[in-house]
Amino acid sequence: MNNPIGSDFDDFLDEQGLIEEVSAAALKRVIAWQLAEAMKAQRISKKALAERMHTSRTAVDRALDQNDAGMTLATLTSAARALGQRVEVRLVPNLHATRVI
Repeated sequence: MNNPIGSDFDDFLDEQGLIEEVSAAALKRVIAWQLAEAMKAQRISKKALAERMHTSRTAVDRALDQNDAGMTLATLTSAARALGQRVEVRLVPNLHATRVI
């Protein structure tokens, strides 16, 4: 019988103190991908999105950069609104939490 050492990858990341960083990076990748897909579906250029958001193209580039974790909720909300979308943020129980900080 195969007896795994750790219960799962989340536990490993938590033990290494990396769970928040990895989760945030993954979330940013998903959000950037969703924005890019909405732009593609609506045939909206970065320049047009920037104009709709009343911001610069550089700000749009940062929002679409999967490795730039600095996007604010205000920027995300503005981009979503410019694409006819809305942002939904919610807290969910952490089933892997071993401690409360």
